[in-house]
Amino acid sequence: MDEEYDVIVLGTGLTECILSGIMSVNGKKVLHMDRNPYYGGESSSITPLEELYKRFGLPDSPPDSMGRGRDWNVDLIPKFLMANEYHLELVKMLLYTEVTRYLDFKVVEGSFVYKGGKIYKVPSTETEALASNLMGMFEKRRFRKFLVFVANFDENDPKTFEGVDPKVTTMRDVYKKFDLGQDVIDFTGHALALYRTDDYLDVPCLETINRIKLYSESLARYGKSPYLYPLYGLGELPQGFARLSAIYGGTYMLNKPVEEIVMEDGHVVGVKSEGEVARCKQLICDPSYIQDRVRKAGQVIRVICILSHPIKNTNDANSCQIIIPQNQVNRKSDIYVCMISYAHNVAAQGKYIAIVSTTVETSEPEAEIEPALELLEPIDQKFVSLSDLYEPTDDGTESQIFASSAYDATTHFETTCNDIKDIYKRMTGSDFDFENMKRKQNDVFGEDEQ
Repeated sequence: MDEEYDVIVLGTGLTECILSGIMSVNGKKVLHMDRNPYYGGESSSITPLEELYKRFGLPDSPPDSMGRGRDWNVDLIPKFLMANEYHLELVKMLLYTEVTRYLDFKVVEGSFVYKGGKIYKVPSTETEALASNLMGMFEKRRFRKFLVFVANFDENDPKTFEGVDPKVTTMRDVYKKFDLGQDVIDFTGHALALYRTDDYLDVPCLETINRIKLYSESLARYGKSPYLYPLYGLGELPQGFARLSAIYGGTYMLNKPVEEIVMEDGHVVGVKSEGEVARCKQLICDPSYIQDRVRKAGQVIRVICILSHPIKNTNDANSCQIIIPQNQVNRKSDIYVCMISYAHNVAAQGKYIAIVSTTVETSEPEAEIEPALELLEPIDQKFVSLSDLYEPTDDGTESQIFASSAYDATTHFETTCNDIKDIYKRMTGSDFDFENMKRKQNDVFGEDEQ
């Protein structure tokens, strides 16, 4: 281990594994370590089911009605990939190098939004808007006009602006222009544009319009929803990127305790483990490795629920996302429900896994998610976890230590992808270029092996 590396990575969560893969493909000499004996860190998948019961301190083993323990593969932090260019490019990096030729994705069967105690399919096309029960007749027409405006909008063609200045006009004013009511604003901002709060209302509308376009285009690509989920759970993704790193010369060490991050003159020079020091120029890690350089930014509650039935009013979908907008339940942040099932090879036959998550706002977190749990009844078994949300206080410019942010309550990879792009830019000074990465992968795999 007494060697010099360009980059040392601590922790094998998805963010760390993706960055490790990217840095290795970029020709960096990478050492990747984890104090745990397994991949995935906070974002690991747990199998068999007995292991999940043990992890959450449940005294009994799973009942026979749960089926075979090894048929279960439960994500601790479920996230859906969106079928847009950036998320797909992450997956393409794996498929391109054939490190995960058996990684297979299924389209999530529906995206729903909560209003007045009930759930409704999220309308994102003109046809769906007119057929939706979410709105009255006049509201449908106004919303349809808004969707047509968004679909035709082109930031490079002022003729499509219809009097809106995308760099000045706020989203609140755009909603006013189309005379949209509060319920429509709620599901547009939170279930289509995927914002977690209402802060976006008072900033220029360009990003929001582009987010809604992205959702609609992703949906058009796959039909039932814009989301994808891998068979056998998300645990395959960190390992896929780890294999990608190894193909390009990266070194992996699991079950490796980290005793000290070695600093000289304010910047990182190495990592000490079991008496040896591996030297490096840059360090990537999850927040748990550098408690003195992160701050607590909140808490997330997650409840894994095992069900023997699909969620009501979802057309018996075997997978779906439900977003409960903050205003619908008098909160500051949304509540998310992510449901997958035996159809994804993550549960025994006829079983469903629904995970509820939200940012904690009170001293009674379980009471906060009650509206979501009511949608899932009856629940066979619940597993409740509270996680602290940490974010780095050091941007790495001086120290060359680049910490990822903890996984938030959302059920999609948007914030994780943004974190990866942000860390890459701070480390290299440039934006991540997929085309350049493909050229490098071609050099190793050849044009004909994709």
